[in-house]
Amino acid sequence: MFDTPRVTRQGRPAIVGVAESELGKVPDLTALELQAQAARTALQDAGLTLREVDGIFAHTDDRFPSVLLAEYLGVRPRYTDTTNVGGMSNISHIRHAAAAIDAGMCEVALITYGSTQLSDGARLLTGLAEDPRSPRGQFIVPHGHLSPIGYYAMVAQRHMHCYGTQSADLAEIAVAARKWAAMNPKAYKREPLTIDDVLSSPMIADPLRVRDCCLVTDGGGALVMTRAHTAHAWSKPPIYIEGVAETFSHHYTPFDIPDWLETGVRATADEAMRQAGITREDIDVVQIYDHFTIGVMQSLEELGFCTRGEGKDFVKEGRLAPGGDFPINTSGGGLSYGHPGMFGIFLVIEAVRQLRGECGLRQLKRAERALCHAPGLVFSGNTTLILGK
Repeated sequence: MFDTPRVTRQGRPAIVGVAESELGKVPDLTALELQAQAARTALQDAGLTLREVDGIFAHTDDRFPSVLLAEYLGVRPRYTDTTNVGGMSNISHIRHAAAAIDAGMCEVALITYGSTQLSDGARLLTGLAEDPRSPRGQFIVPHGHLSPIGYYAMVAQRHMHCYGTQSADLAEIAVAARKWAAMNPKAYKREPLTIDDVLSSPMIADPLRVRDCCLVTDGGGALVMTRAHTAHAWSKPPIYIEGVAETFSHHYTPFDIPDWLETGVRATADEAMRQAGITREDIDVVQIYDHFTIGVMQSLEELGFCTRGEGKDFVKEGRLAPGGDFPINTSGGGLSYGHPGMFGIFLVIEAVRQLRGECGLRQLKRAERALCHAPGLVFSGNTTLILGK
């Protein structure tokens, strides 16, 4: 395992460049072109060039995406990684890139993601096409289960049954995200949103409604990583990888999960913070993968920011919104900023910008250390990343 305390801060792998591509609906660009657009901007942000990139970590819906991107950019990498474990993939890539840099297998790692799901109309309620011989093809698809929202709807139902959570409590999360998005000129949805708006939106999978669900957009993102001490004087402060951990429990269909409100998130948070030598009280910036409102509430509990069952009270009265005492997902998140298929890389982009003080109206007053958390597939994996200035 890559364990950050074994290297000095100046020798530690760091994120030195971040960027998005065009976002929203971008029908004239492919996912590959969106990745390339983000990659070039992220390298400019880092003050580096494509000639210096020798590691490619790419994730798309295409085959062999890292090699495809390398060819498109004219890069001949010494190391590539195409790990695909759902929405957490790019945070896993950060862990893998840190290990590769630490081992001398590459010096400058480019991490990208891109998707044109909105333009393609590719986000179907039924999910991906399944081989009828697969476990999901045999036991899930024939019954018309919506994936992944059906699973999260069951999580929400269980939380409501066990702890008295109400739909209005989940709506607080969507409203907070929209208030952050209103302060972000890049966000796809910026118009006002109220709890009543959320509760009156169409039901998709009881109890989750349209506004409980992430957006479907086009977009790409990129990160650039290297050792901070190997480079020239940076125009912007390097953001260090202080801790990162991941865990996996199953393939895709959660047949054997004893409790869907306890999915292994806590273990990754504890390990990442152990590596960083910090506690939860040291975290200033929190970015949580918000594919569904219940996912945020569940993660807040499992990450240890509140105890199990307290999520419904923790999120009330605008606590997560601008001006609240626990601001999260300050870009507007997947619920309002944008969600091009997989959102993990965009959590990190926003965290880096907060730590560098680049977020304008939505900039937090104190931003020294950030936590990013993302799940993979359907409760299959979890990863937690700690970033520091």
